[in-house]
Amino acid sequence: MAVKARKLKKTKSQTKFIAAGGALLMVGAIGTTAAFGTGTAEPRHIEAHGTQLSVPVTGGRATVDMTSLAVRARADDGSSWQLSAPASGDLGTPGKVTIHEGKASWRYDDKGLTVTASARDGRLAVTVRSARQSSLTWPVSGTDRMTAELQVPRGEGLAVPVADRWWNSASAGLAGTEADMAEGLTMPFWGISRSGRHGASYIVESDIGTTLAFVSAGGRLHTEAKHMFAPQQGTGNYTVTFALTDGSPVAAARDYRAWLQGHGGITTLRQKIARNPEAARLVGAFHAYTWGQARTAEGVRRLRELGIDRMWLGYDADGNPMARKATHLAQQAGYLVGPYDSWANAQDPASADTPVSAWPAPVWQDACVRHADGTIVTGFGDRGCYVSSEALRRTEASRHYLADRTRTMTANGATSYFLDVDAAGELFTDHSPAHPMTKAQDRRNRLQRMAWLSGDRHLVLGSESAGSWANGVLSFSHGSGTPVDDRLWKLEKDRPTWGGYAPYNAPAVYFKPVRLPADLARTMYDPRYRVPLYQTVLHDSVISTERWELSWSKLPDQSRTRALLAMLYNVPLNLVLDRDELDRHGKQIARLQRYFEPLHKAAATQPMTGFRRLTGDGLVQRTTFGKGVLTVTANFSARTHDGLPAGCVDAVIKGGARQRLCPTGL
Repeated sequence: MAVKARKLKKTKSQTKFIAAGGALLMVGAIGTTAAFGTGTAEPRHIEAHGTQLSVPVTGGRATVDMTSLAVRARADDGSSWQLSAPASGDLGTPGKVTIHEGKASWRYDDKGLTVTASARDGRLAVTVRSARQSSLTWPVSGTDRMTAELQVPRGEGLAVPVADRWWNSASAGLAGTEADMAEGLTMPFWGISRSGRHGASYIVESDIGTTLAFVSAGGRLHTEAKHMFAPQQGTGNYTVTFALTDGSPVAAARDYRAWLQGHGGITTLRQKIARNPEAARLVGAFHAYTWGQARTAEGVRRLRELGIDRMWLGYDADGNPMARKATHLAQQAGYLVGPYDSWANAQDPASADTPVSAWPAPVWQDACVRHADGTIVTGFGDRGCYVSSEALRRTEASRHYLADRTRTMTANGATSYFLDVDAAGELFTDHSPAHPMTKAQDRRNRLQRMAWLSGDRHLVLGSESAGSWANGVLSFSHGSGTPVDDRLWKLEKDRPTWGGYAPYNAPAVYFKPVRLPADLARTMYDPRYRVPLYQTVLHDSVISTERWELSWSKLPDQSRTRALLAMLYNVPLNLVLDRDELDRHGKQIARLQRYFEPLHKAAATQPMTGFRRLTGDGLVQRTTFGKGVLTVTANFSARTHDGLPAGCVDAVIKGGARQRLCPTGL
């Protein structure tokens, strides 16, 4: 975790002007006896020498080449490496450098860019501003030949060996792709590790308008961030921070957690439970979407008979909600009950294919998001339109669409709610003259209405693949645990293979077992490439699961690995349940839940404080939570390690005995 840098004293002498080719100037109230580069008596302030700008960071210094925006790091132990290659394209000649109160600024007049660099909280912070419609590809990270691994928060998190032949091939589905920092990743950062216990963290504070491309060159992967400056969209400023790390696979996540705590904060699950005691029912609970009998009072009794005393039970928007009797019985059993809802899609009420897509007039079509040419932005699955959050915000005071809808959806006594999409970062620019909106405004609207659900309405709220920016308004997230790539969406559209929406009470899309193609399975579930970035940042804030259409039994080949990962990360399994599912797998589910419950009760409100690979092949892994509150070791390999059999997990709650689970899989 980054340590805050010392604050610089302010004096009149701190303002200096330097020509790009000028002599060395050291700026600050406290003098030093050493110039940049001597390695003795390191100055702890910004200094410039010609076109090189040196900035103190925790663990060393970062040097920015003002002619190209290339950035180098030099650690306190003398190690040096490239944090970023030059920006793509010619920036032109940098203008005069102004250094004032610890900040250096200069311009690239040809490109209309102004750059400010500073030392902030132990990091190098660089902001690039443009009043023009333009783009900048930078930073370009991981090009240093000593870079060994890239960590990226796709879902829970991936750790990719940059020189691996398979990861550089089309088979892995990563090289040649890009992720939207606000929508394609769960958190706006990435990290690299290099040999010698060194690494770096990159945080994009201005995630909207920024993408991260994964490029293979010379058999090695690297990343290229690209920001689109569009002042009318509020993306005229682009800020990236750089931090030196110890090279741990989760070091960048630790750095981002520290950054997040200083920029809007992390609302802990403990705080959420204090505000709404119903949220405590999430602790120790598996999650399940229910169908058929599992949605009834009889289904609730069946779960209790299996010995399951903690569950989150949801139900789809199919016009058949859980009855009040079943809801009451579930609450008596210690469960949470919540409906699925979405405020993102509107269809013609006369032909809407789901109840949640049918809104009172005139939502369809007056509240639709519009393209610049005035046409409607077609909704998910080419149905209806995407609904503008700004349109709903403007009409809520008079029309009460959201209040009326929520009241109807919870009339059975449900105290939880799953609001699809809102926290996933699927943001829109709305060109409608009646309700214009930028992506930033869209996100603010979504945060506001989620805060209303969890705060004013006192509902235990969850959403889809929740971005870190939504941690303050949510208690759980379905989907942030899954490192999805586009090939999964293609597979899900293959109805003969994946299954469709029949039969009504047990749709094959959820219940039909599927064998993932080998490359996709390797990308998503090979433990060697999984790393708990999301848990390192948000374990004590948001309870995270996999996607609802990827229930535990949907992917039988990965069922044992997924059970081990759930226990290792201290996160629930997400299930779909009907009578047949309970007949086939009910006893296994109950066994897994009973093992998980005491571990989650011990650590759900604790941060994940450690992650280690215990073997060279990365197949034996250990996590820790809090100050030794819980330690979990999982063996994904085919042989015993240090007494832990293959395919098993050991857990130790502080002060207690070792508890072992060896899931059989399906």
